[in-house]
Amino acid sequence: MLRSSSSLVMRQLKSLRYIATGKDLPVTRVQGAIKKELTDILEPAAPKAPVAVAYDETMDIGGVPLEHQEERTARIFRSAREAPQTSWNNTKVICIFHFAVLYLIILIGDPLSNVSMNLKFATKEDAIAFCEKNRWAFEVEV
Repeated sequence: MLRSSSSLVMRQLKSLRYIATGKDLPVTRVQGAIKKELTDILEPAAPKAPVAVAYDETMDIGGVPLEHQEERTARIFRSAREAPQTSWNNTKVICIFHFAVLYLIILIGDPLSNVSMNLKFATKEDAIAFCEKNRWAFEVEV
């Protein structure tokens, strides 16, 4: 049964192959193609105008929750070397450290989960501009 059905399928596939060849296929040639202008195909483009956004509106449309904007204080500082014999690696950059309201319930997780949220900047002015742009209160300790 399996052998007869497989041979039947093979015969049908061969007949399909022969049907697909010959004069029945449409032949497209470059000479017979209808040429259209590009403007007929594309829709006319709408004029683009820049949208003026005020400096204060950038965080309103950013999607950051209000508790992350208002209740945080950032500390801008230059990290110190940890031991007298260590190198100056990563101590010449300005860092921002987030201070958030810490919860006193130990069961909800690590209260120091924001330790890894250090941002690094080349200058103090860049760090201050970033804090002002994100509406963070900040303390400068450089």
